Amino acid sequence: MSTAPVIDAHHHVWTADYPWLASKPEFAPIRRDYGVADLRANLKDAGVDRTVLVEAGWGHPSETVEFLHLAGAVDEIAGVVGHVDLLEPGLANTLARYANHPRARFLVGLRDQIQDRPDPDFLARPEVIAALTAVADAVPTFDLVVRVDQLPAAATAAAAVPGLTFVLDHLGKPEVRDGAEGLRRWWEAVAPLAKQPNVTAKLSGLVTEADWRRWTPNDLRPFVQAALELFGPDRLMFGSDWPVCELAATYTRVKDALTEILGGTDPDVFGGTAARTYQLGEQ
Repeated sequence: MSTAPVIDAHHHVWTADYPWLASKPEFAPIRRDYGVADLRANLKDAGVDRTVLVEAGWGHPSETVEFLHLAGAVDEIAGVVGHVDLLEPGLANTLARYANHPRARFLVGLRDQIQDRPDPDFLARPEVIAALTAVADAVPTFDLVVRVDQLPAAATAAAAVPGLTFVLDHLGKPEVRDGAEGLRRWWEAVAPLAKQPNVTAKLSGLVTEADWRRWTPNDLRPFVQAALELFGPDRLMFGSDWPVCELAATYTRVKDALTEILGGTDPDVFGGTAARTYQLGEQ
């Protein structure tokens, strides 16, 4: 009997010259090349079958073009979430460039580095809503990489563009290291977003929001349990956030921690939700 594939809905590859890797000294341990050979070794060790490759902060469409070529050559990469700048004057041209790529079928979503934008209400701005409406005509999903203070505006955007599926990366980056107080602040901000039916979320990136050296699964547990209550397993998906996770944990430890918290490899969280959300069976 065949079993459903285990899907990692959020990982990266990059080279050591990505500018953000040099922006903080604490990023030094991951300031190196991470390529397909590294990815495959981790997938084998962790028992993961397919993946979604997410833009890694280069900030230019050329990265997405390269990643689409890579997806066409690497069987494990089932889809790509590419880069987009929602304020770019040439947004329509960028979307057309992606649509005309010979491997455009692998483009399952787009993402803007909204977490780096200082405005907490960025996603609620009329020009951003208009850009997201254009994105909805080009791809099925938009990944939200946002801070906790940007979550209310994300709910506004999700309500304004019902034809687009929004994917909340890293649960919206709750401050896990702050324990119960971090949980309270995050819950209040994320609950309105979770009520939007066109929103799913990734159980990813939590180890790097915890104490990198001392975290245990019990530190993550309240946030995962809250996410289950808010979204349900059919709107949650596993993401390793590798190689960023290596600041705090190995790929396998991240997956094992989530498996322990959930009491097993839930078929939705570990594959079904990602397959449906990113339409991975349709390339």
